[in-house]
Amino acid sequence: MPKLIINSFAEFEQHIGKELGVSDYHQITQEQINQFAEATLDRQWIHTDPERAKTESQFKSTIAHGYLTLSLIPYLWEQVAQVNNFTMLVNYGIENLKFNQPVLVDQYVRLRVVLQALTNLRGITKTEMKVTLEIKDNPKPAFTATIVFLYHFK
Repeated sequence: MPKLIINSFAEFEQHIGKELGVSDYHQITQEQINQFAEATLDRQWIHTDPERAKTESQFKSTIAHGYLTLSLIPYLWEQVAQVNNFTMLVNYGIENLKFNQPVLVDQYVRLRVVLQALTNLRGITKTEMKVTLEIKDNPKPAFTATIVFLYHFK
């Protein structure tokens, strides 16, 4: 699917209530999990110790940190849409976040985005987008949430 191009509030407005797109799949590797553990100081064994996870975890594998999967939103969002003509983008909030399913090491995830609402705040565009992080070959998503971005268009 080609990347959606958005150049203004008016162009965003045409997509209210519609799916904006789906990212490519991204594989969650043990190296990425370990780097996230080091960056956040969250070195819990369920994430970082593959041998222990094989024997003691109900998943028989390490799993990605929930916040690691959440932190992929900006990267995956850039694959869905190219927003032009803005001077600043602010990550404003995350609402109704629900972690539904753990992401096991080496699984693939992708982001599905629907534009729920759009508000003009005195020249600043507030977007509210429902995001679903899908796990390849798994009917249950890793998480669902509403992300809120503020775009300062030129």
